[in-house]
Amino acid sequence: MNKRLDSEISSSGGKLEDRQCADSAVESNRPPGGEPARAGLGSGGERGTSSDLRASELIIDSLGAEYDGLRDDYVRSRSSSTLFHLTGWSRAVERAFGAGRRDLVATEGGRIVGVLPLSSCRRALGGHYWISAPWGVYGGPLADRPDISAQLVAVARERAEAAGVGRIELRCREDPGLGELVASDLYCTFRKPLPEREEDVRRTFPRTERKALRHAAERDDLWVEEGHHLRPDLERLFLSSKRGLGSPGLPERWWDALEAELGEQYVLHAARRGGELLAVSLTFLHGGEAAMYYIGTAPEANRRYRATTFLIASCMEWSVRHGYRLFDLGRSRRDSGACTFKVNQGFEPEPLHYRFALSSAGAGVPSFHPSNPRTALLRRTWSRLPLWACGALSGRLATFLP
Repeated sequence: MNKRLDSEISSSGGKLEDRQCADSAVESNRPPGGEPARAGLGSGGERGTSSDLRASELIIDSLGAEYDGLRDDYVRSRSSSTLFHLTGWSRAVERAFGAGRRDLVATEGGRIVGVLPLSSCRRALGGHYWISAPWGVYGGPLADRPDISAQLVAVARERAEAAGVGRIELRCREDPGLGELVASDLYCTFRKPLPEREEDVRRTFPRTERKALRHAAERDDLWVEEGHHLRPDLERLFLSSKRGLGSPGLPERWWDALEAELGEQYVLHAARRGGELLAVSLTFLHGGEAAMYYIGTAPEANRRYRATTFLIASCMEWSVRHGYRLFDLGRSRRDSGACTFKVNQGFEPEPLHYRFALSSAGAGVPSFHPSNPRTALLRRTWSRLPLWACGALSGRLATFLP
């Protein structure tokens, strides 16, 4: 019989005090088959005595929302963590898209030693699948040791199978070393260190892009504006840009949820020419990294003024001024136009190590993406829709496109 966790968490060090058992703080949030997992080891990896076991037992389970702050403290302490590992991201996707949280937390000796953010996302034709982390580009297990990461994934697979979920998707930035999972090399990411001085930022761009940046500033008089008041402009231009690419945008409820949960962890910038709005971007801030994640551009803004290149350079300069050490330009599909564009900005592609756990006969790696030729007609049709129709339909479709 399961006992309820009646521990309290101290305010420092991420310690779970006086833990009586391995159960979650909120048993009602546990999915079917969601028994706590235990793996006790003494020193040297051997099974220890009862006193050793109490000190070193690895316990994997769900924790209630009241422990989100402690989890986030752990995430921020890990150099390999991302903003998508924070509980604020999980809360935002649950608030906007109804994707229930299935997060797992590993504790050892009363301390958090690993987390695996997971959300249960709806399928358009019924059923669910679990993703770490949906509507984000990074995710997967985050732990003190590789064996803890493997245990987190193993428990997730057990619970998913018990819940009738056929697929788990782990959006790992680095190789998780989980050879038994199905790998995908569809995406790569683009990151580079920032220089110490703001005036050196533009030297990191290739010569042709440096020339375009000089023209943007000196000939076209482009300038940068900053502030959260730019959000409506971002929503509008992002939807328009996605329509041009033949893809749905994001509904207003997503931007609302993002602002409510993570509003202090991003900054908005706009590129303007006089009073004309050319582009707006949203840059996430986490640890020492700044990540330009969303951008919307006005029609002809790039062809005439190279607005995106100007905004990338401006955001990089802003990041240097504010002490950030690395700039992330986000993921793109290999061999896509976006991939080529990012290389032309002086970024080198790094492979993303997405992994899939398939537990049912009909489950497979997702194939509904723009690189699939079968989506070409849908994309052409979408790009011809009026913007109001794209907005209305995006609100419905976004739930199924995590």
